[in-house]
Amino acid sequence: MTVQNSDKAPSRKQRLQEKQRRQLTVVDTVDKAEVKVRKAEAELAVAVAEAVQVFGDERAASEGLDMPVETVRRFVIIAADEAAGADAADADGRD
Repeated sequence: MTVQNSDKAPSRKQRLQEKQRRQLTVVDTVDKAEVKVRKAEAELAVAVAEAVQVFGDERAASEGLDMPVETVRRFVIIAADEAAGADAADADGRD
């Protein structure tokens, strides 16, 4: 009769499974965070594009928002891409 020792170190297989589980958990966490970042960036882009309209142009919005003109332009492009994507989804009947 064999007695199993509960204090026995985990096997290589168990160590590998635990390492893979931690890796998958981290990858899942990063994936979820990336989705949140993309959503926040899209929302910020829409707000910046609106600021450009309110301030009159990119340079004025840049000064009013204390944001480099290049950053304002990048967000305006992102907002335009988001709007184009939303328009295409609406035209296709998707949400």
